[in-house]
Amino acid sequence: MKITVYDGATTIGGSKIHLEEDNNGIFLDFGMNFAKYARYYEEFISERPSRGIHDLWRLGLIPRLNVYRRDLIPADILEEVRQSPKVSVSAVLISHAHLDHVGNIAFLDEKVPIVGSPTTMIILKALRDTSRGSHMGMELSYYALRKPSDSNPYVLEANRKLKYYASRDIFLTEKLPEEGMSFLTWRANVELAENPNRVNYIRGSNVSLVEDQDLGFEIRAYPVDHSIFGAIAYIVEGDISVAYTGDFRLHGKNADKTKEFIRAAKSAQVLITEGTRAGRGDDVNVSEEEVYQNAKAIVDDAKGLVVADFSARNFERLESFKRIAEETGRQLVVTTKDAYFLHALGLIDGQNHLKGLRVYRNSKAKVEKWEEWVFINYPEIGITPEELRREQENYILCFSFYDMPHLLDVMPDGGVYIYSSSEAFTEEQTFSFLRLWNWLQYFRFEVHGFSVDADGKPTFEKGLHASGHISKEELEEVINDIDPDVLIPVHTESPYWFEERWSEKVVLLKDGESFEV
Repeated sequence: MKITVYDGATTIGGSKIHLEEDNNGIFLDFGMNFAKYARYYEEFISERPSRGIHDLWRLGLIPRLNVYRRDLIPADILEEVRQSPKVSVSAVLISHAHLDHVGNIAFLDEKVPIVGSPTTMIILKALRDTSRGSHMGMELSYYALRKPSDSNPYVLEANRKLKYYASRDIFLTEKLPEEGMSFLTWRANVELAENPNRVNYIRGSNVSLVEDQDLGFEIRAYPVDHSIFGAIAYIVEGDISVAYTGDFRLHGKNADKTKEFIRAAKSAQVLITEGTRAGRGDDVNVSEEEVYQNAKAIVDDAKGLVVADFSARNFERLESFKRIAEETGRQLVVTTKDAYFLHALGLIDGQNHLKGLRVYRNSKAKVEKWEEWVFINYPEIGITPEELRREQENYILCFSFYDMPHLLDVMPDGGVYIYSSSEAFTEEQTFSFLRLWNWLQYFRFEVHGFSVDADGKPTFEKGLHASGHISKEELEEVINDIDPDVLIPVHTESPYWFEERWSEKVVLLKDGESFEV
């Protein structure tokens, strides 16, 4: 078997790992490498969607392979792409729905199916439904076909003559209830159905179980604990067995599922593992239960409005704050996007995840159709800024830095802000925390989770955030327990941490390098 790490070898994220054997090939994830993108782009400068993959190809932000959608290849790089190496890709196995693992899949040839858990596929569909603009990486699980512009053949534009969105096949690791299946193939955006000149349904999506497919390998999927629901680790069986962790941990509520994968992975000759926290110095391991206990103690003593800030789609953290709200006599208020995702998750487990919640009605000139859909289907759930202002002490509001302008409509009279997400790791993130700090000082919030000193440097309080990744101590125990013949670290900035401990087993690959076993 030939193993090639096309991206993510020495960065946290951007994982693109290719397995090939007997002319059969699959990718383990095909993510967006934020570290590499940040060399050229920031919030207000990004790749040009009108040029398809051109900008990413030129800058080396996607592998130079002949594996991409033809409608995204403009004429001026078409021959270059055609002359590039072509590898076999029968599917992409998705570990979870974070963009650093899925954000470049939309560029791949439309004949390449995606494999993932039902939860991951539901989240990706909801993410696509709620995404605005023309960010091509969001085009999972459906997309608008592009064509060269009549005025400029190098410019690509949506083909408005077509009455459908295109889609790629979806192979699930478990069965999905009928309501969930309907959601995956439901028309992309109800607004489009009102205009017969626009795309209004999804065409060509085959949703089935991966066990019913012949992908050239035997695929075994194992749910693991991570900071987003639906995370999967894989064991791929060919002439040899390869275990891939994706992103995983042992300190969340699904730790027992991770342990099941660890037991199964002992049969694998090769282990490809993340190492996000490997090599970090004072690496405190905080559990989700500790986050709940610490946050609850703050809310118990809080006066006025409480704002909880945690990373998008961290539904386990959201559940913790919902529990805190119920136990402290408050109601949790979420954004419309949160509400749409929670509705989608209910299609998998049959639960009403919106029960007891309120949804913030923000002041927007244009309300998206999917947002209207939330309030039409849950008519009693909305809450206005005026209502929040009148009874601030009765609510916990789930807002992040990007929602701060909406607080100008609420104008809270002080209150408590709880930062329950990751620390700043880049200079731009540091600037964002300084801006966030200015907002919080303006509203006179009592801030927990971080502070900013006189020099504008943020410091972070431990105990209000649990990492989505396994600690280095537990990772060392896991690797020793699995005891693979070959160990390949990815998704890490500390590959030599592995070499120092398992030198005889470790294969350190740079992006684009291969190893045959």
